[in-house]
Amino acid sequence: MSDGRHLSFWAFACLFFLLFLHPAAARGSGFVKTEGTHFSVNGYPLFVNGFNSYWLMTVATDSTQRIKVTSVFEQAAAHGLNVARTWAFNDGQYKALQTSPGVYDEQVFQALDFVVSEAKKHGLRLILSLANNYVNFGGKAQYVQWARNAGQNLNSEDDFFTNPTVKGYYKNHVKTVLTRMNSITGVAYKDDPTIFAWELMNEPRCESDPSGRTIQGWIEEMASHVKSIDGNHLLEAGLEGFYGESKTEINPGFSVGTDFITNNQISGIDFATIHSYPDIWLAGSDEKTQLSFVQSWIENHLEDGSRILKKPVLFVEFGKSSKDPGFGIGQRDSLFDMVYKQIYASASRGRAGGGAMFWQLMAEGMSSYGDGYEVVLSESPSTASLISAQSHKLAELARLFARLYAYEKSRQVNAHRRARWHQRYIGGRD
Repeated sequence: MSDGRHLSFWAFACLFFLLFLHPAAARGSGFVKTEGTHFSVNGYPLFVNGFNSYWLMTVATDSTQRIKVTSVFEQAAAHGLNVARTWAFNDGQYKALQTSPGVYDEQVFQALDFVVSEAKKHGLRLILSLANNYVNFGGKAQYVQWARNAGQNLNSEDDFFTNPTVKGYYKNHVKTVLTRMNSITGVAYKDDPTIFAWELMNEPRCESDPSGRTIQGWIEEMASHVKSIDGNHLLEAGLEGFYGESKTEINPGFSVGTDFITNNQISGIDFATIHSYPDIWLAGSDEKTQLSFVQSWIENHLEDGSRILKKPVLFVEFGKSSKDPGFGIGQRDSLFDMVYKQIYASASRGRAGGGAMFWQLMAEGMSSYGDGYEVVLSESPSTASLISAQSHKLAELARLFARLYAYEKSRQVNAHRRARWHQRYIGGRD
Protein backbone atom coordinates (compact mmCIF):
# COMPACT_ATOMS: atom_id res chain seq x y z
CA MET A 1 0.00 0.00 0.00
CA SER A 2 2.78 2.45 0.81
CA ASP A 3 4.21 2.05 -2.72
CA GLY A 4 0.80 2.80 -4.20
CA ARG A 5 0.51 6.01 -2.16
CA HIS A 6 4.05 6.94 -3.23
CA LEU A 7 3.06 6.36 -6.86
CA SER A 8 -0.05 8.53 -6.60
CA PHE A 9 1.88 11.38 -4.98
CA TRP A 10 4.54 11.48 -7.67
CA ALA A 11 1.98 11.15 -10.46
CA PHE A 12 0.10 14.13 -9.00
CA ALA A 13 3.32 16.11 -8.54
CA CYS A 14 4.33 15.43 -12.15
CA LEU A 15 0.91 16.49 -13.41
CA PHE A 16 0.95 19.64 -11.27
CA PHE A 17 4.36 20.66 -12.59
CA LEU A 18 3.46 20.09 -16.21
CA LEU A 19 0.10 21.81 -15.96
CA PHE A 20 0.97 24.87 -13.93
CA LEU A 21 4.69 25.44 -14.24
CA HIS A 22 4.89 24.66 -17.93
CA PRO A 23 4.09 28.15 -19.33
CA ALA A 24 7.16 29.65 -17.65
CA ALA A 25 9.30 26.82 -18.96
CA ALA A 26 7.97 27.31 -22.48
CA ARG A 27 8.85 30.99 -22.34
CA GLY A 28 12.35 30.16 -21.15
CA SER A 29 15.63 29.85 -22.91
CA GLY A 30 14.98 26.86 -25.12
CA PHE A 31 15.44 26.98 -28.88
CA VAL A 32 12.30 26.88 -30.99
CA LYS A 33 11.85 23.52 -32.71
CA THR A 34 9.27 21.91 -34.97
CA GLU A 35 7.31 18.79 -34.15
CA GLY A 36 5.35 17.81 -37.22
CA THR A 37 3.18 20.78 -38.15
CA HIS A 38 3.78 22.64 -34.87
CA PHE A 39 6.39 24.90 -33.37
CA SER A 40 7.52 24.01 -29.87
CA VAL A 41 9.79 25.26 -27.10
CA ASN A 42 11.09 22.85 -24.49
CA GLY A 43 8.72 20.26 -25.92
CA TYR A 44 5.60 22.41 -25.55
CA PRO A 45 3.53 24.08 -28.30
CA LEU A 46 4.21 27.62 -29.48
CA PHE A 47 1.92 29.62 -31.73
CA VAL A 48 3.15 32.82 -33.34
CA ASN A 49 1.41 36.15 -33.24
CA GLY A 50 4.06 38.46 -34.57
CA PHE A 51 5.05 41.48 -36.57
CA ASN A 52 7.60 42.87 -39.00
CA SER A 53 9.82 45.86 -38.27
CA TYR A 54 12.47 45.92 -40.98
CA TRP A 55 14.01 49.14 -39.67
CA LEU A 56 15.21 48.02 -36.24
CA MET A 57 18.94 47.76 -36.97
CA THR A 58 19.04 50.96 -39.04
CA VAL A 59 17.33 53.04 -36.35
CA ALA A 60 19.49 51.51 -33.61
CA THR A 61 22.68 52.77 -35.30
CA ASP A 62 21.81 56.14 -33.74
CA SER A 63 22.01 55.68 -29.96
CA THR A 64 19.63 58.61 -29.43
CA GLN A 65 16.95 56.79 -31.44
CA ARG A 66 17.22 53.39 -29.78
CA ILE A 67 14.28 54.33 -27.58
CA LYS A 68 12.09 53.65 -30.65
CA VAL A 69 13.28 50.03 -30.75
CA THR A 70 12.61 49.70 -27.02
CA SER A 71 9.20 51.34 -27.38
CA VAL A 72 8.09 49.01 -30.17
CA PHE A 73 9.22 45.96 -28.21
CA GLU A 74 7.47 47.19 -25.06
CA GLN A 75 4.22 47.80 -26.94
CA ALA A 76 4.48 44.48 -28.77
CA ALA A 77 4.97 42.55 -25.54
CA ALA A 78 2.08 44.42 -23.90
CA HIS A 79 -0.19 43.23 -26.73
CA GLY A 80 1.00 39.64 -26.45
CA LEU A 81 3.07 39.62 -29.64
CA ASN A 82 5.88 37.10 -29.40
CA VAL A 83 7.97 37.14 -32.60
CA ALA A 84 9.48 40.00 -34.63
CA ARG A 85 10.98 39.73 -38.10
CA THR A 86 13.68 42.15 -39.19
CA TRP A 87 16.67 42.61 -41.48
CA ALA A 88 20.14 41.29 -40.62
CA PHE A 89 21.44 42.82 -43.84
CA ASN A 90 22.21 46.16 -45.41
CA ASP A 91 24.65 45.73 -48.25
CA GLY A 92 26.61 48.69 -49.62
CA GLN A 93 23.91 51.27 -48.89
CA TYR A 94 23.35 54.09 -46.40
CA LYS A 95 24.28 52.85 -42.90
CA ALA A 96 25.41 49.57 -44.47
CA LEU A 97 26.16 46.57 -42.31
CA GLN A 98 28.31 45.05 -45.07
CA THR A 99 30.11 47.89 -46.80
CA SER A 100 31.86 45.63 -49.32
CA PRO A 101 32.24 41.85 -49.57
CA GLY A 102 33.38 40.62 -46.17
CA VAL A 103 33.86 44.12 -44.74
CA TYR A 104 31.50 45.16 -41.93
CA ASP A 105 30.74 48.35 -40.06
CA GLU A 106 31.17 47.51 -36.37
CA GLN A 107 28.85 50.32 -35.27
CA VAL A 108 26.02 48.88 -37.38
CA PHE A 109 26.72 45.37 -36.08
CA GLN A 110 26.51 46.73 -32.54
CA ALA A 111 23.11 48.17 -33.47
CA LEU A 112 21.97 44.66 -34.45
CA ASP A 113 23.44 43.40 -31.17
CA PHE A 114 21.21 45.90 -29.39
CA VAL A 115 18.13 44.71 -31.28
CA VAL A 116 18.79 41.10 -30.29
CA SER A 117 19.52 41.94 -26.65
CA GLU A 118 16.48 44.22 -26.39
CA ALA A 119 14.20 41.55 -27.87
CA LYS A 120 15.42 39.11 -25.24
CA LYS A 121 14.82 41.66 -22.50
CA HIS A 122 11.18 41.97 -23.57
CA GLY A 123 10.54 38.25 -24.04
CA LEU A 124 10.40 38.42 -27.83
CA ARG A 125 12.03 36.16 -30.40
CA LEU A 126 13.42 37.25 -33.76
CA ILE A 127 13.37 35.98 -37.32
CA LEU A 128 16.48 37.44 -38.92
CA SER A 129 16.54 37.73 -42.70
CA LEU A 130 19.98 37.47 -44.30
CA ALA A 131 19.55 39.16 -47.72
CA ASN A 132 17.05 40.97 -49.90
CA ASN A 133 15.68 40.12 -53.32
CA TYR A 134 15.14 43.82 -54.04
CA VAL A 135 17.48 46.80 -54.43
CA ASN A 136 16.42 48.21 -51.06
CA PHE A 137 19.28 47.77 -48.60
CA GLY A 138 21.45 46.46 -51.46
CA GLY A 139 19.83 43.17 -52.26
CA LYS A 140 20.95 40.66 -54.84
CA ALA A 141 21.74 43.52 -57.25
CA GLN A 142 24.49 44.75 -54.92
CA TYR A 143 26.04 41.30 -54.67
CA VAL A 144 26.04 40.98 -58.46
CA GLN A 145 27.61 44.43 -58.83
CA TRP A 146 30.33 43.54 -56.35
CA ALA A 147 31.12 40.47 -58.44
CA ARG A 148 31.20 42.59 -61.61
CA ASN A 149 33.62 44.95 -59.90
CA ALA A 150 35.80 41.90 -59.20
CA GLY A 151 35.87 40.99 -62.90
CA GLN A 152 32.92 38.62 -63.21
CA ASN A 153 30.95 38.86 -66.47
CA LEU A 154 27.37 38.84 -65.23
CA ASN A 155 24.29 39.78 -67.23
CA SER A 156 21.43 39.58 -64.74
CA GLU A 157 20.60 40.07 -61.08
CA ASP A 158 19.44 36.44 -61.15
CA ASP A 159 23.11 35.44 -61.50
CA PHE A 160 23.04 35.90 -57.73
CA PHE A 161 21.67 32.37 -57.47
CA THR A 162 24.23 30.62 -59.69
CA ASN A 163 27.53 32.52 -59.88
CA PRO A 164 30.21 30.96 -57.62
CA THR A 165 31.75 34.30 -56.67
CA VAL A 166 28.42 35.80 -55.66
CA LYS A 167 27.44 32.66 -53.75
CA GLY A 168 30.78 32.87 -51.96
CA TYR A 169 30.02 36.45 -50.88
CA TYR A 170 26.63 35.40 -49.58
CA LYS A 171 27.98 32.36 -47.72
CA ASN A 172 30.57 34.55 -46.04
CA HIS A 173 27.83 36.95 -44.91
CA VAL A 174 25.82 34.06 -43.49
CA LYS A 175 28.83 32.80 -41.54
CA THR A 176 29.68 36.29 -40.30
CA VAL A 177 26.19 36.92 -38.95
CA LEU A 178 25.63 33.47 -37.47
CA THR A 179 28.96 33.45 -35.65
CA ARG A 180 28.71 37.05 -34.48
CA MET A 181 29.47 37.43 -30.76
CA ASN A 182 26.92 39.84 -29.36
CA SER A 183 28.82 42.78 -27.85
CA ILE A 184 26.09 43.31 -25.24
CA THR A 185 25.08 39.79 -24.17
CA GLY A 186 28.35 37.99 -24.91
CA VAL A 187 26.41 35.21 -26.65
CA ALA A 188 27.06 34.19 -30.25
CA TYR A 189 24.00 34.59 -32.45
CA LYS A 190 24.07 30.91 -33.34
CA ASP A 191 23.85 30.06 -29.63
CA ASP A 192 21.12 32.54 -28.72
CA PRO A 193 17.56 31.16 -28.33
CA THR A 194 16.24 34.73 -28.71
CA ILE A 195 16.53 34.06 -32.43
CA PHE A 196 13.47 32.13 -33.57
CA ALA A 197 14.81 31.34 -37.03
CA TRP A 198 17.06 32.43 -39.88
CA GLU A 199 15.61 33.45 -43.23
CA LEU A 200 17.74 32.89 -46.33
CA MET A 201 16.35 35.86 -48.24
CA ASN A 202 13.40 38.21 -48.18
CA GLU A 203 11.10 37.11 -51.01
CA PRO A 204 13.60 35.34 -53.32
CA ARG A 205 12.52 35.49 -56.96
CA CYS A 206 14.17 34.19 -60.12
CA GLU A 207 11.84 35.14 -62.94
CA SER A 208 14.45 34.18 -65.56
CA ASP A 209 13.76 30.53 -64.65
CA PRO A 210 10.02 30.04 -64.10
CA SER A 211 10.52 26.30 -63.52
CA GLY A 212 11.82 27.01 -60.02
CA ARG A 213 14.89 24.80 -60.49
CA THR A 214 17.38 27.64 -60.08
CA ILE A 215 15.87 28.71 -56.78
CA GLN A 216 15.61 25.06 -55.75
CA GLY A 217 19.33 24.49 -56.21
CA TRP A 218 20.22 27.70 -54.41
CA ILE A 219 18.00 26.94 -51.40
CA GLU A 220 19.41 23.41 -51.15
CA GLU A 221 22.98 24.70 -51.18
CA MET A 222 22.43 27.58 -48.77
CA ALA A 223 20.26 25.59 -46.35
CA SER A 224 23.06 23.06 -46.09
CA HIS A 225 25.55 25.88 -45.50
CA VAL A 226 23.47 27.43 -42.70
CA LYS A 227 22.94 24.09 -40.98
CA SER A 228 26.66 23.30 -41.17
CA ILE A 229 27.28 26.39 -39.01
CA ASP A 230 24.21 26.44 -36.80
CA GLY A 231 22.32 23.29 -35.85
CA ASN A 232 20.33 25.03 -33.11
CA HIS A 233 18.01 27.32 -35.02
CA LEU A 234 15.17 26.81 -37.43
CA LEU A 235 15.56 27.93 -41.04
CA GLU A 236 13.09 29.15 -43.63
CA ALA A 237 13.66 30.29 -47.20
CA GLY A 238 11.71 33.58 -47.18
CA LEU A 239 9.22 32.52 -49.87
CA GLU A 240 5.99 34.33 -50.64
CA GLY A 241 4.11 31.14 -51.46
CA PHE A 242 3.97 31.22 -55.26
CA TYR A 243 3.45 27.79 -56.77
CA GLY A 244 5.35 26.21 -59.62
CA GLU A 245 4.02 24.41 -62.66
CA SER A 246 1.85 21.95 -60.71
CA LYS A 247 -0.51 24.53 -59.18
CA THR A 248 -0.10 27.77 -61.11
CA GLU A 249 -3.86 28.29 -61.00
CA ILE A 250 -3.52 29.26 -57.33
CA ASN A 251 -1.12 32.11 -58.16
CA PRO A 252 -2.43 35.65 -58.70
CA GLY A 253 -1.96 35.51 -62.47
CA PHE A 254 1.84 35.34 -62.51
CA SER A 255 4.77 33.29 -61.20
CA VAL A 256 8.17 34.32 -59.85
CA GLY A 257 10.40 31.28 -60.37
CA THR A 258 9.66 29.63 -57.04
CA ASP A 259 7.60 26.60 -56.07
CA PHE A 260 5.97 26.51 -52.65
CA ILE A 261 5.89 22.71 -52.58
CA THR A 262 9.30 21.61 -53.86
CA ASN A 263 11.23 24.55 -52.38
CA ASN A 264 9.86 23.80 -48.91
CA GLN A 265 10.38 20.04 -49.18
CA ILE A 266 14.13 20.59 -48.88
CA SER A 267 15.25 18.84 -45.71
CA GLY A 268 17.13 21.85 -44.34
CA ILE A 269 14.03 24.04 -44.50
CA ASP A 270 12.16 23.62 -41.22
CA PHE A 271 8.94 25.50 -41.94
CA ALA A 272 7.17 27.15 -44.85
CA THR A 273 6.25 30.81 -45.23
CA ILE A 274 3.71 32.79 -47.21
CA HIS A 275 3.18 36.50 -47.89
CA SER A 276 0.15 38.15 -49.45
CA TYR A 277 -0.37 41.59 -50.99
CA PRO A 278 -3.51 41.42 -53.14
CA ASP A 279 -3.64 45.23 -53.36
CA ILE A 280 -0.38 44.96 -55.35
CA TRP A 281 -0.75 41.53 -56.97
CA LEU A 282 -4.36 42.18 -58.00
CA ALA A 283 -4.09 45.92 -58.52
CA GLY A 284 -7.37 47.48 -59.57
CA SER A 285 -9.55 44.75 -58.07
CA ASP A 286 -12.18 45.56 -55.47
CA GLU A 287 -11.97 44.91 -51.74
CA LYS A 288 -14.16 41.80 -51.85
CA THR A 289 -11.99 40.21 -54.54
CA GLN A 290 -8.83 40.93 -52.59
CA LEU A 291 -10.17 39.49 -49.34
CA SER A 292 -11.40 36.41 -51.17
CA PHE A 293 -7.94 35.92 -52.67
CA VAL A 294 -6.23 36.12 -49.28
CA GLN A 295 -8.68 33.64 -47.80
CA SER A 296 -8.08 31.16 -50.62
CA TRP A 297 -4.30 31.79 -50.50
CA ILE A 298 -4.20 30.88 -46.82
CA GLU A 299 -6.48 27.86 -47.18
CA ASN A 300 -4.44 26.33 -50.00
CA HIS A 301 -1.11 26.78 -48.28
CA LEU A 302 -2.27 25.54 -44.90
CA GLU A 303 -3.75 22.47 -46.54
CA ASP A 304 -0.52 21.78 -48.43
CA GLY A 305 1.48 22.36 -45.27
CA SER A 306 -0.58 19.77 -43.43
CA ARG A 307 -1.07 17.22 -46.19
CA ILE A 308 2.10 17.40 -48.32
CA LEU A 309 4.88 19.24 -46.50
CA LYS A 310 3.92 18.14 -42.99
CA LYS A 311 5.61 21.26 -41.69
CA PRO A 312 4.32 24.42 -39.99
CA VAL A 313 3.24 27.27 -42.25
CA LEU A 314 3.85 30.81 -41.01
CA PHE A 315 2.01 33.71 -42.65
CA VAL A 316 4.98 36.06 -42.46
CA GLU A 317 3.72 39.18 -44.25
CA PHE A 318 0.27 40.62 -44.69
CA GLY A 319 -1.25 44.06 -44.34
CA LYS A 320 -3.41 46.77 -45.79
CA SER A 321 -1.93 50.01 -47.13
CA SER A 322 -3.37 53.38 -46.20
CA LYS A 323 -2.29 54.47 -49.68
CA ASP A 324 -4.87 52.19 -51.32
CA PRO A 325 -7.83 54.06 -52.87
CA GLY A 326 -10.72 54.34 -50.44
CA PHE A 327 -8.68 53.00 -47.52
CA GLY A 328 -10.30 52.89 -44.12
CA ILE A 329 -9.20 51.38 -40.82
CA GLY A 330 -12.21 49.08 -41.07
CA GLN A 331 -10.72 47.48 -44.20
CA ARG A 332 -7.48 46.73 -42.40
CA ASP A 333 -9.36 45.35 -39.41
CA SER A 334 -11.44 43.10 -41.66
CA LEU A 335 -8.25 41.68 -43.18
CA PHE A 336 -6.59 41.12 -39.79
CA ASP A 337 -9.74 39.52 -38.40
CA MET A 338 -10.06 37.14 -41.34
CA VAL A 339 -6.38 36.14 -41.24
CA TYR A 340 -6.40 35.61 -37.49
CA LYS A 341 -9.53 33.47 -37.61
CA GLN A 342 -8.09 31.21 -40.30
CA ILE A 343 -4.81 30.76 -38.44
CA TYR A 344 -6.61 29.98 -35.19
CA ALA A 345 -8.97 27.52 -36.87
CA SER A 346 -6.04 25.63 -38.37
CA ALA A 347 -4.00 25.67 -35.17
CA SER A 348 -6.90 24.54 -33.00
CA ARG A 349 -7.40 21.49 -35.25
CA GLY A 350 -3.75 20.56 -34.90
CA ARG A 351 -2.98 21.42 -38.50
CA ALA A 352 -0.23 23.52 -40.11
CA GLY A 353 -1.27 27.03 -39.05
CA GLY A 354 1.79 28.14 -37.09
CA GLY A 355 0.86 31.80 -36.80
CA ALA A 356 0.82 35.14 -38.59
CA MET A 357 2.95 38.30 -38.63
CA PHE A 358 1.61 41.59 -39.94
CA TRP A 359 3.59 44.16 -41.91
CA GLN A 360 4.61 46.38 -40.17
CA LEU A 361 4.81 47.68 -36.59
CA MET A 362 6.20 51.15 -35.89
CA ALA A 363 6.55 53.52 -32.96
CA GLU A 364 5.18 57.02 -32.83
CA GLY A 365 7.06 59.68 -34.80
CA MET A 366 8.51 57.41 -37.48
CA SER A 367 6.68 58.60 -40.58
CA SER A 368 9.88 58.58 -42.65
CA TYR A 369 9.98 54.78 -42.35
CA GLY A 370 6.33 54.34 -43.25
CA ASP A 371 5.17 52.64 -46.42
CA GLY A 372 1.43 52.83 -45.91
CA TYR A 373 1.19 49.45 -44.19
CA GLU A 374 2.50 50.61 -40.84
CA VAL A 375 0.53 50.04 -37.65
CA VAL A 376 1.13 52.33 -34.68
CA LEU A 377 -0.70 50.61 -31.85
CA SER A 378 -1.38 53.74 -29.82
CA GLU A 379 -2.99 55.36 -32.86
CA SER A 380 -5.00 52.32 -33.99
CA PRO A 381 -7.06 51.08 -31.03
CA SER A 382 -9.38 48.82 -33.05
CA THR A 383 -6.48 47.07 -34.78
CA ALA A 384 -4.58 46.85 -31.50
CA SER A 385 -7.61 45.18 -29.91
CA LEU A 386 -7.71 42.51 -32.64
CA ILE A 387 -4.00 41.86 -32.19
CA SER A 388 -4.31 41.49 -28.41
CA ALA A 389 -7.30 39.19 -28.75
CA GLN A 390 -5.42 36.90 -31.15
CA SER A 391 -2.43 36.80 -28.82
CA HIS A 392 -4.69 35.79 -25.95
CA LYS A 393 -6.49 33.11 -27.95
CA LEU A 394 -3.27 31.55 -29.21
CA ALA A 395 -1.72 31.63 -25.72
CA GLU A 396 -4.79 29.89 -24.31
CA LEU A 397 -4.66 27.33 -27.10
CA ALA A 398 -1.01 26.63 -26.34
CA ARG A 399 -1.87 26.14 -22.68
CA LEU A 400 -4.70 23.79 -23.56
CA PHE A 401 -2.47 21.69 -25.79
CA ALA A 402 0.21 21.71 -23.09
CA ARG A 403 -2.28 20.40 -20.54
CA LEU A 404 -3.43 17.68 -22.85
CA TYR A 405 0.19 16.75 -23.41
CA ALA A 406 0.87 16.90 -19.68
CA TYR A 407 -2.10 14.66 -18.92
CA GLU A 408 -0.96 12.10 -21.46
CA LYS A 409 2.59 12.32 -20.14
CA SER A 410 1.50 11.77 -16.55
CA ARG A 411 -0.79 8.94 -17.62
CA GLN A 412 2.13 7.21 -19.29
CA VAL A 413 4.35 7.76 -16.24
CA ASN A 414 1.61 6.42 -13.99
CA ALA A 415 1.06 3.38 -16.20
CA HIS A 416 4.79 2.68 -16.29
CA ARG A 417 5.09 2.90 -12.50
CA ARG A 418 2.07 0.65 -12.01
CA ALA A 419 3.55 -1.90 -14.38
CA ARG A 420 6.79 -1.88 -12.42
CA TRP A 421 4.92 -2.16 -9.13
CA HIS A 422 2.85 -5.03 -10.48
CA GLN A 423 5.94 -6.81 -11.73
CA ARG A 424 7.68 -6.33 -8.41
CA TYR A 425 4.91 -7.31 -6.02
CA ILE A 426 2.45 -9.37 -8.07
CA GLY A 427 4.33 -10.79 -11.00
CA GLY A 428 6.59 -12.93 -8.90
CA ARG A 429 3.60 -14.76 -7.35
CA ASP A 430 2.14 -15.95 -10.67
